[in-house]
Amino acid sequence: MIAFLTAVLASGVRTGTSVLFATLGELFTERAGVLNLGVEGMMLMGAMTGFGVTWLTGNPWLGILAAMVVGGMMALLHAFVALVLRAEQVVSGLALTFLGSGLSAVLGSPLVEVRQVDRIPTWPVPFLSQIPVLGPILFDHNFLVYIGFLLVPLCWFWIYRTRQGLELRAIGENPAAADVQGIKVMRQRILYVAFGGVLAGLGGATLSLALTPTWVEGLISGQGWVAVGLVIFAGWDPIRAMFGSYLFGALRRLPIDLQNFARFRANPSIGYFTGMLPYLFTIVALLTVSIGDIGRRWGAPAALGRAYVREDRDA
Repeated sequence: MIAFLTAVLASGVRTGTSVLFATLGELFTERAGVLNLGVEGMMLMGAMTGFGVTWLTGNPWLGILAAMVVGGMMALLHAFVALVLRAEQVVSGLALTFLGSGLSAVLGSPLVEVRQVDRIPTWPVPFLSQIPVLGPILFDHNFLVYIGFLLVPLCWFWIYRTRQGLELRAIGENPAAADVQGIKVMRQRILYVAFGGVLAGLGGATLSLALTPTWVEGLISGQGWVAVGLVIFAGWDPIRAMFGSYLFGALRRLPIDLQNFARFRANPSIGYFTGMLPYLFTIVALLTVSIGDIGRRWGAPAALGRAYVREDRDA
């Protein structure tokens, strides 16, 4: 049983890394007061771009970089429509998801036949990977998992322990007051939206280059929507976002790991049920914080989803 739990947790960390990147990106975007429901589309474009560039160049790190650039560019499109043109943020985000889904399907169609590309290498940490239980869970992964480990505390420190983080929280809570203090609200919101897109692109490339090195249409399978839900579940906090992402990863891998037991292998309906668990978990989290005033008490930025221009303050 210990070996089984170790395998499940290790798989959860590995599988949850892609959604962790996307969740952190959406967390920063929403902390800045902008709602971006285009995470799914940005992840799809990141996964397709990363896989395609890696196939063309033979260098997965160039694929990762290209995926991050494409994700950032798509997020800037959302920023232009939602912040500059002041369109409805929900509609703009949904349009971005449709755009990413369609573009990735069309541009990625030649990549469906590709069966072999270089992938992000796995690097067991010397000595630490040999520790019983903890070694396989934390120290026997590909490099992107370790980047995720480092990124979470850096994000937490940026939000809660730096002046820039204080400004980020201010523009998400009360942009008019932040503007009075000399903070460039529009510029910072655009930059944080772009940063969220960069991380969403990285999350997509993590899936296509480290977890399942392939490309098929719809590869992300709803993980972008899960990332949006996990931001709410985490209360807009990076540490809780990390645990939520790894929990999602473990639940997503659970049906596969349960096939090692004859009882589950002989009853496929159990596998179908366990396959629903990560998405059911996300829906429950979304519904819980959407009831009444729970979302506000949970930690949602007060100005989330509301456009702001200086003329509104002056009026």
